[in-house]
Amino acid sequence: MIAPRRLQRSFGDGLIAAEIKDLHEVWMPHADIILADDEIVHAVHQALVKRHPKSLRRGRPGFPAEVVLRLLILKHVRNWSYQDLEREVRANLVYRDFTRIGSEKVPDAKTMGRWGTALGPSVILEVHDRIVHIARGKNLVQGRRMRVDTTVVERNIHYPTDSSLLGDGVRVLTRTMKRVTKLAGAAGTQLRDRGRSVQHRLLDIARATRGRVPNQERMKRAYGRLLEATGRVVGQAKRFSQEIGAGVKRCTAAAEQLALEGQRQILDQMLPLVRQVMRQTRARIFHGDTRTEGKIVSVFEPTTEVIRKGKTGKPTEFGKLVKRKRCPTTLSKATLIRVGVAVPRATASIHRCVFAASHSRGGSAGR
Repeated sequence: MIAPRRLQRSFGDGLIAAEIKDLHEVWMPHADIILADDEIVHAVHQALVKRHPKSLRRGRPGFPAEVVLRLLILKHVRNWSYQDLEREVRANLVYRDFTRIGSEKVPDAKTMGRWGTALGPSVILEVHDRIVHIARGKNLVQGRRMRVDTTVVERNIHYPTDSSLLGDGVRVLTRTMKRVTKLAGAAGTQLRDRGRSVQHRLLDIARATRGRVPNQERMKRAYGRLLEATGRVVGQAKRFSQEIGAGVKRCTAAAEQLALEGQRQILDQMLPLVRQVMRQTRARIFHGDTRTEGKIVSVFEPTTEVIRKGKTGKPTEFGKLVKRKRCPTTLSKATLIRVGVAVPRATASIHRCVFAASHSRGGSAGR
């Protein structure tokens, strides 16, 4: 059961508040004014109760929405990880009072990570819009001018090459088919592990590209063999998926059958990605075409884009563009464009403006 706020503070909470009332940082009283807004707390509360159908009225009492919101804001302001957030709040009475935890037990890092996932982009956007509305009501910003800038948020991927992408695809497909075989036994198509053969082809390509002038003929032969091996793995993975759907590969236990269906989903998601990598590899290696339609640079982050902004130290970046919009009073929003959806991303300057105070970061380093 999740409540919007704590209805009554304990005796220990009162003692903590009395002892540290003059130790709050400059921005905290201003943040308290903003976080007292019922609409902001309501948005977070509605997101939390939607995690389970009866969270609003049944179950053991969970942490109130106000506590969740304040913990996540403190994490953002300090730029901490969830592990750092748990440790610092447990050890600091000021943070306990600000987050309204008081003398209660601090939630663990995994729980707070689930809260961050539960809120999602739509809730963050709603909170941002409400903060902007409050700022406009207090005449903190006139909105006559707007500065627009862009930056790149890089994805955590290795540098993409055709051979490494093919190797990644073969590795994931083979690993998934091994799991299917372990669950379903020897029924249907038998697994043939071509991982060693693919690894040899990758080494051949690396040797052919060494030196100032790569050996083009040797490289093309190696790529041809790599594509052939990858195609065989793709065909085998397709047959595995079809046999799971037809019931040839199945499990007797319900839990194992559910796990088997999950492995089929992984195969179905990965197969079109590996086929796309094969198409763009053939186009570049054998036809010199580097602008293949639907080009991907990672089978794990398929929406990653190739971005060239003319930087000397890093001419090519792999990630997503962030568009920053800023008005003269530094009230700003950042919108991360990802898969055609605007995902809001909090910035420190929005706190500086709305709280109308200098943003003292202080504290220990986060990571």
